[in-house]
Amino acid sequence: MIPLAQMATAVLTTADGREKTALSRQFAAQWQTARRDGAVPDIGTADPPDFPARPAEPVLLDPRDVPHRKPGSEAGRIALLHAVAHIELNAVDLHWDVIARFSDTPLPIGFYDDWVKAADEESKHFNLMCDCLEALGSHYGALPAHAGMWRAATDTADDLLGRLAVVPMVLEARGLDVTPGMIQIFRSAKQADAVAALETIYAEEVHHVAYGSKWFHFLCGRENLDPTPVFHDLVRRYFHGNLKPPFNEEKRAEAGIPPDFYWPLAGTGQTSR
Repeated sequence: MIPLAQMATAVLTTADGREKTALSRQFAAQWQTARRDGAVPDIGTADPPDFPARPAEPVLLDPRDVPHRKPGSEAGRIALLHAVAHIELNAVDLHWDVIARFSDTPLPIGFYDDWVKAADEESKHFNLMCDCLEALGSHYGALPAHAGMWRAATDTADDLLGRLAVVPMVLEARGLDVTPGMIQIFRSAKQADAVAALETIYAEEVHHVAYGSKWFHFLCGRENLDPTPVFHDLVRRYFHGNLKPPFNEEKRAEAGIPPDFYWPLAGTGQTSR
């Protein structure tokens, strides 16, 4: 088995979404089998790309230029599934990137266990969304997508605490806020496969947010830092926009993020650096 950081880089440099997620799941299975057998595989080191490889489609646009479609129509529901697929593919790369980019940081083996599992689940989520799109006569790449999703990775390329604060604890936590509403849209449209897929995503994303919170608190403890003000400072530094209520306080609490982490950042007018 090749070192984990090399696995991560191989995923990051694979362009096609289905191929990327197949490789991701293959590597995750190898890692998890080794860990179940009691092994502590080699992490290694890597020089990951600044930007992951991407398929020729979808066309990536500035967020302001991505067309908005009403979710009550079939076209709107297809657009919503496409947007979720795009988020999930980016999440696959983000989780492998945190492994590769910070492989020179001393961390417990459990850190890698968690993010390999998260990358594996995000790969499954992408494929679920692709299956739903194809069932509706569409596919990933058929619509334009958000070009700014990798910005959080670029901004935090040298800051592991910042990466954990912004990616799982802000961006993925936002998924906990909005996914119940998406599920209701597809339930109202009687699209059972999409409902089942989104319910799977919703349940598993709680764990990904929890991994972020766990390792954020671990690193703060190791450096004798107070996690709450550190989180506020990092989000103000790296997150471009405001945290927008309503918040899913129950699921955020389940993931280890208390209200005093996010409510002070709601509507405070954070600006880009």
